[in-house]
Formats: sequence, structure tokens, C-alpha cells
Amino acid sequence: MEANSRRVAVTAIAPVAWGANYYVTREFLPTGSPLYGAALRALPAGLVLLALCRQRPRGVWWGRSAVLGLLNVSVFFVLVYVASQSLPTSIASTVMAVSPMAMMLVAWVLVSERPRPAHLAGAAVGLAGVCLMLLTGVDGVSVRGVLASAAAMLVSAFGHLLSKRWSDDSGAGADVLASTAWQLTAGGLLLLPAAVVTEGAPPALSGRALLAFGYVSLIATAAAFVAWFAGLRRLPAGTVGLIGLLNPVTGVLLGTVLASEVLTVQQLGGLVMVLAGVVLGRPARRAGRGAGRLRSAVGPDVPRPPGGAAPAGGCPAEGSPAGDPAST
Repeated sequence: MEANSRRVAVTAIAPVAWGANYYVTREFLPTGSPLYGAALRALPAGLVLLALCRQRPRGVWWGRSAVLGLLNVSVFFVLVYVASQSLPTSIASTVMAVSPMAMMLVAWVLVSERPRPAHLAGAAVGLAGVCLMLLTGVDGVSVRGVLASAAAMLVSAFGHLLSKRWSDDSGAGADVLASTAWQLTAGGLLLLPAAVVTEGAPPALSGRALLAFGYVSLIATAAAFVAWFAGLRRLPAGTVGLIGLLNPVTGVLLGTVLASEVLTVQQLGGLVMVLAGVVLGRPARRAGRGAGRLRSAVGPDVPRPPGGAAPAGGCPAEGSPAGDPAST
């Protein structure tokens, strides 16, 4: 019991860090520099994890890491950055909480991976909750932010499907920590030249911005991914999925308490519906420890690397490198 409590506490670091990431990005990171913002999040985290795992890609994983890094890190982190700065923290975190449900529906359309009735019911309830939160006429619900969130979900879904296909290749598996490190590093390196060409010189960073980037990269990315994958290895899928609910809860609490965001009764009702939808649509635990873990929910700012890919229908988001990582 005590060991499980410790495991739950460690796993909870991830969704709490991802939920706080929306607030930190919105309040402390420079506006108008999403490419540099995403690069400064991904590259230090990737290098730290690379130093921990001390493994380099082999064979096909050089190319696969670049492709997955582009989708799950470069594009996803940029979109999450834009969404975080365009939407109130409470709304951004709640919208991204339905990312696993979006992946489930995309998988149904693209690869005929038919969801169970409970999954469909959870998706319907969750999406209705998001609509209830957004269609309120309240100031601060940016169309640009909503479109960035929607695009992040689509990129995350495609990255998930690609990761799942490659993880199924016999003999081509990759260690989860190493694959995450490769994707983060590749994604960060791809972002740097794009940032120079598109955004020019790097933005001037104050002391607060540097500390914020330290949090976003080392805590909300490197440490959060390690904590999350540790939970996936040691806890039941249903437990991990429910822990992921701390993501939108953290975002809402920080938005209302620290950013003075005001949620209407209608928006609170939408939040409750999103949480209920995620719980209802969480994956069923399978007989077999490994299968249950693979069915657990991984967030849209969590990368779903090969060997650690999880079918849609579970929980948290940010934070891919989500695509395989909802998460931001």
C-alpha cells in the first residue's frame, strides 16, 4: 500500500506539471516567439534525457526519430505554445484534456480501430463539455487558440498512429526513455533553424523568463515524462488514467487562483462534463500486465514513443511530444 502511494505520488508529478505549464507559458514566456519557445522547451529536455539513457538511435530509428520528433515535438509544442498564450489557462487545459478522445475518433476513421461503446460515450460527453465551455460568449476565448488546440489534437492523433504502427514492427522496438530523448532532441534541433528564419533573433529573456523556461523544459517536459512512464510501468491503466485528471484540474485552479480567471457556472459545468467523459472513456484493464499498461492514457504533451505508444481513449493531455506527448 505504501509503495503504491509513492508510485501514485510520483506519477502525479506529470499531469500537475503539464497543467501548470499552460499558466507558466501564458504568464512568463515571450509572446510572438512560439518556435523559439518550443525549441527551448524541447532541446534541453532531450539532452538531459539523452545523458540519462546514453543510447543513440540505431538503424531505422535515425529516420523515425526525426519524423516523430517533427510531429510529436516540433509541431505539437509550437501549437501548444500558441494555444497556451491565446486562451485562458483554465480553458486551454480543459480543451486539451479531450485530446485522447480525439485520437480515438481519428483512429476509428483512419485505421478502422473501432472504439468500445463506453469510449464513444465518454468522447461524446467530453466533447459536449468542451463546447459548453467555449460557447459561452465570455471574453478570452480566442478563435486562434481554439484552432491551435484542434490542430495539436490532430497532429497528436497522427503521431500516435504512426508510433503505434512502428512499435508493432517485429524486432524494431525502442526503449521508451531513449525514444523520448531522441524525439525531443530531434524536434528541438529541427525547430532552431525554423525559428531563426521565421522569427529572426532570439527574444530577449528576463530572469523570470529564464526561470520559466527552466521549469517548462526540465520539470514539465524531462521530469514529467520520466515520472509518467514510471507510472505506466508500475501502476494499473485505470489508476494512471485517473491520475491524468490532475492536468485540467491543475490548469483550472491556477487560472482561477493565480491568474484571476473567472469561470461561469456554464463553464464549470463543461469542466465537470470533460472530467466525466475522460473517466467514462478510460481504457478497460486487460488481463496481462503489459497489455494493461499499453492501454493506459498518455497525455497530448506526452510523447507516445515507440514501445510506449498507447491507444487513444485514456487521459491526460498537455502534453504530447505528445502526439505520442496531449499534452502542453
